[in-house]
Amino acid sequence: MYQDVADLNAFYRAPLGQVARRLMLARFRALWPNVTGARMMGLGYATPYLRIFQEEAERVLAFAPAAQGVLRWPQDTASQVCLTDEFTLPLADESMDRILMIHVLEHTEARSAMMREVWRVMAPGGRLLVAVANRRGIWSRADHTPFGHGSPFNDNQIDRLLRDSMFTPLATEFALYVPPSQRGLALWSAPAWERLGRQWGLPLPGVVLVEATKQMYGAMPATRRRSLRQRMLIPSPSRAASSAPQVGTVRIPPVRQTDSTDPHNSA
Repeated sequence: MYQDVADLNAFYRAPLGQVARRLMLARFRALWPNVTGARMMGLGYATPYLRIFQEEAERVLAFAPAAQGVLRWPQDTASQVCLTDEFTLPLADESMDRILMIHVLEHTEARSAMMREVWRVMAPGGRLLVAVANRRGIWSRADHTPFGHGSPFNDNQIDRLLRDSMFTPLATEFALYVPPSQRGLALWSAPAWERLGRQWGLPLPGVVLVEATKQMYGAMPATRRRSLRQRMLIPSPSRAASSAPQVGTVRIPPVRQTDSTDPHNSA
């Protein structure tokens, strides 16, 4: 179940959310130092992290699942965010070079279907960056943060999901070593927590970050989509013109008139 966009927005406007955003952006930038000319999108609640890429990327788009909700972004220019079905993105095949997923995989009920759609819209040689709550971290137990909702992952689980979805993991990072406390001391010392956590390999980071690329040597199974039009049996205009109804272009063999169970023989 998705967390409501109003709650996500409130978290990132609060001091703890602002600290988390700065620490996470530092890791995003370490993995993606240059996105010049790239076509970039975020899936989930990614808008707090996309602004720093706007001046470099060719375009930056944000897609929010319908069950999560959406807020206008950016506030000062034309909107670049879209409320959509995360299993049917309104994008052409191989149209995105960089895709950031955050606050989405922990909540969806159909991860494989979502990852197939992400695979479809990613260009060959593109990069995917997934940020998920760490199952082993204390942030996944703090329900006053977005990382304390949904189903968290450990690094092996997210790695396996990506490989099963035809992506090749390239790098794994961790972030948010600081405790998810809203007290001033924890917020003030957050950069030191992050630096020590990375240097000493502290065991309880709050977020797992995995960069991956699209595998091109295999085929992704096609996603079954519901048709907007139901297939209907349409009888022929007359028995003389045709002895069988049709379904689209598929003909149904005529009913055998010698069958005693045929209702036409009862007369």
